[in-house]
Amino acid sequence: MTRKYLGRATLAALPFVLAFLVDLILFIALQDRLPTRLAAHFDVSGDVNGHVDRTTYVLVTAPVLPMLGALWVLMVVGGKFYGRAHRLLIAGGWAAAAFLQYVLGAALVVNLDVPEGGAAARFPLWHLAAALGAAVLAGALGLLLARLFPVAEDPYAGKGPADRARIALADGEVAGWARTTGAWWLPLGALLTAAAGAGAGIWGTWFVGVPLLVLALLVLTFCRAHVTVDRRGLTVSGLLPWPRVQLPLERIEAADSRSVNAVAEFGGYGYRVRPGRTGFIVRSGEAIVARQPGGREFAVTVGDSATGAALLNTLVDRNRAGR
Repeated sequence: MTRKYLGRATLAALPFVLAFLVDLILFIALQDRLPTRLAAHFDVSGDVNGHVDRTTYVLVTAPVLPMLGALWVLMVVGGKFYGRAHRLLIAGGWAAAAFLQYVLGAALVVNLDVPEGGAAARFPLWHLAAALGAAVLAGALGLLLARLFPVAEDPYAGKGPADRARIALADGEVAGWARTTGAWWLPLGALLTAAAGAGAGIWGTWFVGVPLLVLALLVLTFCRAHVTVDRRGLTVSGLLPWPRVQLPLERIEAADSRSVNAVAEFGGYGYRVRPGRTGFIVRSGEAIVARQPGGREFAVTVGDSATGAALLNTLVDRNRAGR
């Protein structure tokens, strides 16, 4: 790993390592003042509605920060993030780590000196406001530190696509193009999320576990994109044949090959809907971008996108000409 990538990985992991160490030190320092069973679940008003023993608490909460930190490192190092998007991703990691550490620490504090079997103090909702404040400050610090390891701007930024290329086809000649692409860290992230969901459901509450399991299933479904260009138009499906997205030729004005940034342009990965654009995004990088009537765009990140876009333009021209 080069110095550049090592620095980026360290900067991404550092807030989660620090948060984990603070939480661990806090637990060790306070364990003699904690009851055997800890209040660990609170309703929306801050009242206690669930308890776990100390061993279960440690087994459930200890992996959260390291697992999230590992996922963040994979996103920072494995994804293609440029300029502002890279800085925002680093800042987001610092903010998330600070928020989680504060909430976990506050949950221990409300259990201090509670007699065995006694009712724990409420979880004051001002703790959430304080956690958000800590997240904002940590995110600002992460944003500043990200400048220590600058990442160049997207080399494709500001460059318009070349004159829309075509692939020459003889009259009556049939052609098709297909590629499959994905990000190697997305399936791993899905497995980590599923493990966290199962742990939360078994040792905590399924109100937390089920959403995490659903999220893991969605990530796994959209972790790969199978892209086809043929006489039917542009077809995109995920790991499974369904759900799929299909743009027929009559709904496409033109296609380009250009670089897209998953976070900056689409706000993340998977099937994304944004004002003026829709996308099947499994990574940052080159993509086929099809412009529809009315100006709306559909993008799918895939390798060899220039060939796919060129063939799509040829087939769109044929369809307009009625051939």
